[in-house]
Amino acid sequence: MFDRLEDILKHYEEIMEELNNPSVAEDQNRFRKLMKEQAELAPIVDTYKEYRKANQDAKDSVIMLEEEHEEEMRELLKEELAEAKKSIEKYEQELKILLLPTDPNDSKNVFVEIRAGAGGDEAALFAAELYRMYVRFAERNRWKAEIVSVNENGIGGFKEVVFMISGQGAYSKLKYESGVHRVQRVPETESGGRIHTSTSTVAIMPEAEDVEVEIDMNDCRFDVFRSSGNGGQCVNTTDSAVRLTHLPTGIVISCQDEKSQLKNRDKALKVLRSRLLDLENAKKQNAEAEARRSQIGTGDRSEKIRTYNFPQGRVTEHRIKLTLYKIDSIMDGDLFELIDSLIAADQAAKLSKLQEEV
Repeated sequence: MFDRLEDILKHYEEIMEELNNPSVAEDQNRFRKLMKEQAELAPIVDTYKEYRKANQDAKDSVIMLEEEHEEEMRELLKEELAEAKKSIEKYEQELKILLLPTDPNDSKNVFVEIRAGAGGDEAALFAAELYRMYVRFAERNRWKAEIVSVNENGIGGFKEVVFMISGQGAYSKLKYESGVHRVQRVPETESGGRIHTSTSTVAIMPEAEDVEVEIDMNDCRFDVFRSSGNGGQCVNTTDSAVRLTHLPTGIVISCQDEKSQLKNRDKALKVLRSRLLDLENAKKQNAEAEARRSQIGTGDRSEKIRTYNFPQGRVTEHRIKLTLYKIDSIMDGDLFELIDSLIAADQAAKLSKLQEEV
């Protein structure tokens, strides 16, 4: 591990030297690539430098202890040595996590699809609340959320909504949200006060680059139609909405949020690319079943991952057996504790698997 860290440190210093060269800024592509690499390596380098400092402090304390005979000073040096050893252990653990293989999609924007499941209108209302929850989470992270398409049920619920969240690290945080979200509460339409259980399905897909997924336009059929719902005069009076059918897979995407037919067409193609990439990733994950089992959940859309129990004010994350009694703040986008816990559990599982292989 430490040989690898020395190589990373050396490479980081070379990058910094290049970035300080005025001529590099003239090549914008090269400059952006170096800046991205520098940002990715900086946390590892900073932690490794702290580790080396703590290690040196420990060595210095040992040498001074061997030379020191005054008891009071020896006690002080022992405390410093114990503190340095704690720091070494802490930084070693952090470095192991930082050196874990990273998901190449982590820095990407995401498409989020939420579909009402079992429960009729109540499921559609819950889908709309999940949409708001993720939009609020995006706002808290200073990310941008933009609707691609929405199918409303007429009473404020969503049968289906597709939206894009753009921002640094969006996929790295939201990728754990794929699966079935279950709600337990008394619906407003329930006169008997009985608790109902409904579900909505969430799918998180990284935005695919053009070079990652090639689409043969002969495999695509585009239909145009008049938009429905809110959106202003132009949206509702022109055939600006687009329905894209991908013939080989049967994937159908409808986009009607933009006033321009061309913009809706471009959005539909973006979603298609991400869905095709998602399908490709799913095939790879199925082929690596053992690796998937070592991680937090499968990310499968049929897997029940979380329950929102409104009468008890609790949210239960089933994959890591975590229950939080703050449903109001979670539904308002405060997903940080949930997501941080999922990331920590995923990292621990990966570390454990790595150590087994060693």
